[in-house]
Amino acid sequence: MAVEEDTRRTPEPPTAPLTEAQVERMFADMNDVIRAGEEMRGLRAEMIRLFADLGWTQDRIARLTGMSQPAVSKQVTKHKGDDPSPPPRLSLDQHDTPWLEGRLWGLAEEISETLHDAAHCTRHVNAVARGRKHFTPQNVDELRRLVEEDLRLHRAALPDGHRHAYDEISRALDTSAPATPTPTESPSARRTLARQIQRANLREEA
Repeated sequence: MAVEEDTRRTPEPPTAPLTEAQVERMFADMNDVIRAGEEMRGLRAEMIRLFADLGWTQDRIARLTGMSQPAVSKQVTKHKGDDPSPPPRLSLDQHDTPWLEGRLWGLAEEISETLHDAAHCTRHVNAVARGRKHFTPQNVDELRRLVEEDLRLHRAALPDGHRHAYDEISRALDTSAPATPTPTESPSARRTLARQIQRANLREEA
C-alpha cells in the first residue's frame, strides 16, 4: 500500500506537447493492429520504455495502454541494465527521414479527418495505420502526391497550417539531413512520435 500511496503523491511530469488523450489514442491505434505481428509488439514495448524514461509512472502507462501494471513493469525492467539513452526530443524541428515520414503521416491523417474521409490520401493512411503499407521510398512518394493533391483540391476547406506543414516536410525530405547525432529510438518509434506531435501541432494552430 505504501508504494501505491507514494505513486499517487508523485506529481505528474510535464508532457507538452503530448496530452494523455493523444498518448492514449496512440496506444489504442497500436492495440488495434497488435495481431499484425512482432513488429508492432516490439514498437509498443519500445514506446512504453520511452515514456517511462520521460518520467511517466508505470500505473499511468498501464492505464493508457490498457495493459496490466505488472506487464508494463516487465517491459520497463527488461532493458533496465542497458546503457541509458537520453529521452527523445519532442519537437517538430528534426530532420531525420523517419521523423519527417511520421510528420507526413500525421498531416495526412488530419487532412483525411478534416475532409471526413473523402480525401485522396484516406485509403493510404488507413493502410499504413493497419500495417498493410510500410514506409518504403515508393510509398512515401505516393503519400506525398496524394497529400499535395488534397491540399490543391480542398484549399478552402483546409487550414493554412496544413499547407505550411506540407511545404516544410517536403523541402526537408528533398534535401539531405543536416549532421546531427543519430537518434537512439527506432525508425518506427520516431515515426509514431512525429505523427502524434504533428497532429497535436496542427490542432493547436487550427
